[in-house]
Amino acid sequence: MTAYIDPDREQFQAFKDLDRDHPIEMLNLVRFRATATYPEGHALADAGLSGAEAYANYGRDSGPVLARVGGSILWRGTYQSMLIGPTDEVWDAMFIARYPSAHAFLAMVTDPEYRLAVVHRQAGVATSRLIRTKPSEAGEQFS
Repeated sequence: MTAYIDPDREQFQAFKDLDRDHPIEMLNLVRFRATATYPEGHALADAGLSGAEAYANYGRDSGPVLARVGGSILWRGTYQSMLIGPTDEVWDAMFIARYPSAHAFLAMVTDPEYRLAVVHRQAGVATSRLIRTKPSEAGEQFS
């Protein structure tokens, strides 16, 4: 499986090109590294943290920024089994984050406090998927 940790330039531009003036929900699928890989010289570089521990640090440090921009975790679940899809895609963390707008998401990822926190995510994540969605009405049918 290819590692996807940060968006590439084209993906980020495509995100920014979409309408920014409505709520968005971001589906997050995350697989952790066995051992976190911090940059050389980082205070935790030799701490021997697991990827899960590094990601917990990311959550702790980025949580106040998420709240400050008006975001929240809408749903969180625990992976059990792949029913349809590649069987090598196993996820350690799965959640949906809601933002009042794409402007709020962009404010979060450019916030100086968030920029310090994201090093924990980069150290702890082996691969991930981050999928932007536009909320729609729920109901009793699949379509």
